Amino acid sequence: MSSTDTTLGELHPQPHREAPSYLDDGHTIASWLLTGDHKRIAMLYLISVTFFFFIGSVAAGLIRFELTSPAGVVLESETYNKIFSAHGVTMVFLFLVVAIPAVFGNFFIPLMIGARDLAFPRLNLASWYMFMTGGLCILIGYIAGGVDTGWTFYTPYSSLYSNTQVTLVLVGVFVSGFSSITTGVNFVATIHKMRAPGMTWFRLPLFVWSMYATSLLLILGTPVVAITLLLVIFERLFKLPIFSPELGGDPVLFQHLFWFYSHPAVYIMILPAFGVVSELIANFSRKRIFGYHFVAFSSIAIAGLGFLVWGHHMFVSSQSMYESVVFSLISFLVAVPSAIKIFNWTTTMYKGNIVLHSPMLYAISFLGIFTVGGLTGLFLGSIGTDVHLTATYFVVAHFHYVMVGGTMLGFLGALHYWWPKMTGRLYNDTMGKINAIIVFIGFNLTFFPQFILGWMGMPRRYHYYYFAPEFQAYHVMSSMGASVLGLGFILPAFYLTMSLINGKKASSNPWDAHGLEWQTTSPPPTSNFLETPIVMDEVYDFDPVSEHEQDMKDQAEHPSDEDQGHMPGGGHH
Repeated sequence: MSSTDTTLGELHPQPHREAPSYLDDGHTIASWLLTGDHKRIAMLYLISVTFFFFIGSVAAGLIRFELTSPAGVVLESETYNKIFSAHGVTMVFLFLVVAIPAVFGNFFIPLMIGARDLAFPRLNLASWYMFMTGGLCILIGYIAGGVDTGWTFYTPYSSLYSNTQVTLVLVGVFVSGFSSITTGVNFVATIHKMRAPGMTWFRLPLFVWSMYATSLLLILGTPVVAITLLLVIFERLFKLPIFSPELGGDPVLFQHLFWFYSHPAVYIMILPAFGVVSELIANFSRKRIFGYHFVAFSSIAIAGLGFLVWGHHMFVSSQSMYESVVFSLISFLVAVPSAIKIFNWTTTMYKGNIVLHSPMLYAISFLGIFTVGGLTGLFLGSIGTDVHLTATYFVVAHFHYVMVGGTMLGFLGALHYWWPKMTGRLYNDTMGKINAIIVFIGFNLTFFPQFILGWMGMPRRYHYYYFAPEFQAYHVMSSMGASVLGLGFILPAFYLTMSLINGKKASSNPWDAHGLEWQTTSPPPTSNFLETPIVMDEVYDFDPVSEHEQDMKDQAEHPSDEDQGHMPGGGHH
C-alpha cells in the first residue's frame, strides 16, 4: 500500500495536497444550480427542506394556538381544516420523507464508501429540481385556496366533494414522489457498484445500511402512492368510477393502495434516523456497535415487514376481521427488529467511554422518545384497543413521537455531528447541548398530553371541543410545550449560522471518529479524496485504544504549554 493511500483504521488523516473545497469550486448562482457535485446538491436540499419545515411549523403553531380555547380563537373551521392539511402535507411529503436521505444521504454516502460521487450525478440534480417543482406546486395550491382533505386525501371527499385546490396539491406530491424514486435508485446503484477497494458489505457504516433499506422502500413503495394519487386526479377531473361509491368505485380500495405506501413511508422517515443514531452512539461511546450484523439486518427486516402491515390502519373499515388478525400479528412482529436496535444501542453504551457532546444528547433523546412512540404503537396494532383509539389524539401523539420526534432528533443529531465536515466550521457545543435539552423537554410537553387526550376520547382534526371542556387543560399544556419546542427549532438557525461567520476552523476529524468521511479535509474537496481510499479494517474499530487516542488522552491529562488551547476538536474535548 502506498504512503498516500487512506485506510479506514487510521485516526491521523494522511497529508493532503492543497485542493479547493467543494464550497470554493465556483461562487456564482449558476455554479450551484447547475452543479453535479453530490455535496452541493445536498446543501441545496438542506436549504429547501429547512424552508418547507418552517412553513409546516408555522401551520403547527397556528393549530396549537387555536386549540387553546374550546371554541377556537381566530380561525373559521374551514380555514382550520386548510391549516392542518397544509401542516400534514408539508411535513410528511416535503420534510420528513426527504430530509435525512436527501441531505445527509446525498452528502455522506459517497464519502463513507470512498466514492468520488453518486452513480448518476445529473439524475441527482434532476431529483432536486423535481422536488422543488413539486414543492412549489403545493405552495401555489395553498396560496390559491388551500386544501382541506388532510395529508391522507381520503376519497370520496378528495375526489368529488372538496372545493379546494386538491388537484394542484396532488400534482405537487406526485412530482416530488419521483424525486424520491430517483434518489433511491441513485443510492442503490452507488452502494452496489462504487465502494472503495476493501469496503465489503460488512465494513459499511450502519448509516449506509439504513440508507440502503430506505432506498428499497422508496423504489418499491413510492410508485404505488404515485399512481394512486394520479387515479384520484383522474376521478376528480373526469368522474371516472375508481374510488367514489357514487360513481361505482370503492373507497376502501383507496385506503389499501394509500396505506400500502404510507406505512412503509413511516420507515422511510425513521430508518435514516436509525442510521444516524448508530453512528452517534458508536462514536461517542468509543465502542464498536454491539451486534453489528443484527443492527444491519434489522434495517432490511424493517423494510421487508413494513410492506406487510398496512391493514392495521383499517381495523374499523370494511376489512375482514381475519385479515385484521393477520395484520395485527405482523404489526407486533415488526416491533422486533426495532427493539433489536434499541437493545443493541443500549448495550453499546454500557461501559463505554461516553462523551456527552451535543450530537450524543440528541441520540440519547432519540432513544427515549422513539421507545415511547414504539410502545404506544402496540396499542394501535392491537385490534381491541385500536377500535377505541382510532381517529383520536392518541394516534396524533404516537405518530409524532415516532415520526417527528424520531426523524427530527435524528436530523438534528446528524446536523450537529456532520456540520464541521460539511462547512469546515465549529459551532458552539454548549449551545448545542442546551438546545438538545430544550427540544427534548419541549417535545414531551407538547405531545405527551395528547396521549391522555386521545385516551379520554378527543377526536383528531376537530376544531372545537366545547362539548368536553375538561380537554382544555391538556391542550393548553400541549400548546405551551409547542412554544418551548419552537424555540428549540429556532436556536440552531442562529448558532449554526454564526459558526459560518466566526466559528473556528474544523480539523479533518474534530470528533476523533472512525470512517472514511473523516479521512478527508473539512470541508471535502470536490473529488472527495485525492487518492483512492483502501479499506483495511472495520468502520467502528475503536478497541483496542489506538496510539493516537492514547496520545490524545495523555495530552488531555498533562497538557504542555504549547498544547493548551489547541485540543483536538477546536475546544470540544
